[in-house]
Amino acid sequence: MPRKKSPIPVNNFGDVSGEGLSIERLALESLPPMEDWGQPERHDRHSFFLLEKGSIIMEIDFERYRIQSPAVIYMHPDQVHQIINFERLSVIAWAITNEMLDPNYPALLEDISPAAPVMLNAETFDLLSQASALCIKIAEKKRNTVYDSVFKAHLNALAGLVIAIYTAETPSTEKLTRPEFVTKAFRKELAQHFTRIKSPAEYAEKLNLSATYLNECVKSVTGQPVSYHIQHRVILEAKRLLYHSDQSLKEVAAALGYDDYPYFSRLFTKVAGLAPLTFRRKNRN
Repeated sequence: MPRKKSPIPVNNFGDVSGEGLSIERLALESLPPMEDWGQPERHDRHSFFLLEKGSIIMEIDFERYRIQSPAVIYMHPDQVHQIINFERLSVIAWAITNEMLDPNYPALLEDISPAAPVMLNAETFDLLSQASALCIKIAEKKRNTVYDSVFKAHLNALAGLVIAIYTAETPSTEKLTRPEFVTKAFRKELAQHFTRIKSPAEYAEKLNLSATYLNECVKSVTGQPVSYHIQHRVILEAKRLLYHSDQSLKEVAAALGYDDYPYFSRLFTKVAGLAPLTFRRKNRN
């Protein structure tokens, strides 16, 4: 009998109606048992968390964070995460699909992803707390198209506040040098096309640049050439699939755009420093 494959679980935030919008407050006593929610997963939408009280330990794409309240966490749908532990937890969680998101926001969210959680000062925390509490009240009253529209607008406004908070942690576009601007544009293209495009020249063509100039810009900003970033983005996704799913190496390679899976295995070994199946065994023990 063939082995049953278990892909990385995708959480839809209990949105059984398919509205694409959700918000709720979770407290320690309302959380289900650890085995029900403490599993590695992705979300099918952009997700935001306002940590009101307590602390939480999370692993996000193989980086472990101990987050103390007050803090805000944004997670891109691509990211795989797992809750390790928490203490006296109170959190407001909201999520929005791309379809329901303000059209200006997807590009901005790509710009800030991936990013570490942000610790909040008292003033910023109060602002987010009041805005999210209002969204919860609107969600409770949502019974007609008027409230649907108001809820969507307010939840997008809340997402906009988080974008502003994260953006304040990084240089604005106006302050970027030309190489920084080019590198930022390359990273955005890479996030969208890494499973399909593996050639530095193709990324340069998409950005209307020469391959040489793109490489110079990226290397001057990051210290590494374009090919390095392409390979490491692919291998990060491979690690996610090898660690969090039971897909075979051949299936993982195919999902990432490689028909020649022996070549993919060699690439993984070169970038990660160990063979893919060794990585899987080592990290599952």
